[in-house]
Amino acid sequence: MTLIKSISGIRGTIGGRTGDTLNPLDIVKFTTAYATFIKNGKGSDSSSLRIVVGRDGRISGPMVRDVVCGTLVGMGCEVIDIGLASTPTTELAVIYHRADGGIIITASHNPTQWNALKLLNSEGEFLTAADGAEVLRIAEAEDFNYAPVEQLGRVVTDVSMDRHHVQSVLDLRLVDTEAIRNRKFRVCADTINSVGGIILPELFKALGVDYEILNGECTGQFAHNPEPLEKNLGGIMEKMRQNTAGTFSSKRKKKGFDLGIVVDPDVDRLAFICEDGKMFGEEYTLVSVADYVLGSSACAHATVSNLSSTRALRDVTEKYEGHYYAAAVGEVNVTTKMKEVGAVIGGEGNGGVIYPESHYGRDALVGIALFLSSLAQKGCTASELRATFPNYQIAKNRIDLTPETDVDAILVKVKEMFAKDPDAVVNDIDGVKIDFPTMWVHLRKSNTEPIIRVYSEAQTMEEADQLGKRLMQVVYDFQ
Repeated sequence: MTLIKSISGIRGTIGGRTGDTLNPLDIVKFTTAYATFIKNGKGSDSSSLRIVVGRDGRISGPMVRDVVCGTLVGMGCEVIDIGLASTPTTELAVIYHRADGGIIITASHNPTQWNALKLLNSEGEFLTAADGAEVLRIAEAEDFNYAPVEQLGRVVTDVSMDRHHVQSVLDLRLVDTEAIRNRKFRVCADTINSVGGIILPELFKALGVDYEILNGECTGQFAHNPEPLEKNLGGIMEKMRQNTAGTFSSKRKKKGFDLGIVVDPDVDRLAFICEDGKMFGEEYTLVSVADYVLGSSACAHATVSNLSSTRALRDVTEKYEGHYYAAAVGEVNVTTKMKEVGAVIGGEGNGGVIYPESHYGRDALVGIALFLSSLAQKGCTASELRATFPNYQIAKNRIDLTPETDVDAILVKVKEMFAKDPDAVVNDIDGVKIDFPTMWVHLRKSNTEPIIRVYSEAQTMEEADQLGKRLMQVVYDFQ
């Protein structure tokens, strides 16, 4: 089965049988449930709902958009169709248009055959777990009531949101446009043949950055696996190496690319490549931007990331006498914790930067602008900046489960076992995470596969992998 219904939305592969894949009938059902939820939340003031719809560049995008927009019109909604747009652009459009919600048509980093509906509230943020569960309940009950003919909605097109998004980035207090212009950066960006190829050139032009785009046609024919991991980025890494020959320093003599930039299809994840063609490290996208934000503040501040993200963010935060907090995995969990503790920046180790001064959503444009501001002000290269941070390595393993496996019981046993270890600090807000003085390991049940994910971090990959496999053996012994 490749249709996954969760509190964050619905996603699956296109085509196939109803209930098994993402198809027009299931799209109608889920969109109707979402509109019903929004309408119920407005109560007596529900006669004129306004919903923003944006989509990434996937081949199936036009079909899904037509079904979504038609369904919303049938529910009596005014639809603001912003067309091809990134996830953060769509989030900002909800705020800009004072809409009641939004639907982002994107499967994020999933391959071409996948698509999804991601659901937003009136703040342009993902639904909470409770709200998402209510949408699922409404969909299951099919408790629907469509509008009569005289109350049908309409579709309004707005193609200006990329411009507003870019301007909102330029207006951020810590985006130093003058320093970026004076540095005369030259960057190479891989936009995976999706919406990044439309909006990133506009950002670069506004910042005075010379650029070259790889895979810049928004065709939805992804040139490689769209997840921005090193194993998928051989093309741009080789391009960087070929165009940046010579000695690298803050006072370089040859002008190659200063930076490689990679985004996923909906432009909420961000990875950097150093001027020598080596990965900056996806985990260090948030770390580097947080270092700049905290270093530009006059007083100590809080930061947040999820439990599976690098410890380097904690180290950098404490360097500035701030306080680091961990959240359960999932963007909505991170943003909830950020609001609770008043964090100035947060995000996820997969390259997701959340900067509240802009909005509470992962935004690659904000990350790019803050990162370039940091490089420009410090007068260093990307590799020199990377060398200033603690160096950790994360190993990712998995434990395949059988239908008979009682995952929750196993995780309880793991927690109890390490609670007795004086060198271990146990956190159980999302699975079980065990912090040791120089390393950590996190076990959590997958929401989409019958597996336990095992993430572990240490100062070397060998140590990280050994720790992960040690805990895997503990789990096997409990089965």
